[in-house]
Amino acid sequence: MNLNSGEAVQQLEISQQTYYRWRKEYGGMNTSQAKKLKEMEKENVRLKKLVADLSLDNAILKEVLSKK
Repeated sequence: MNLNSGEAVQQLEISQQTYYRWRKEYGGMNTSQAKKLKEMEKENVRLKKLVADLSLDNAILKEVLSKK
């Protein structure tokens, strides 16, 4: 199904700005590549949280050890 930008915007109920931002970001990708990108972004968020948690644990341990 080929839609022009106006039809796509109406069907998806998004703004023209969102459509063109998505097209710029994902326009050259096929569906499997876009899904892989989303999976990688999700994993990146998870790993960043893990690093933040471990960094906090490390800082707490250093503080406790420095008081001994």
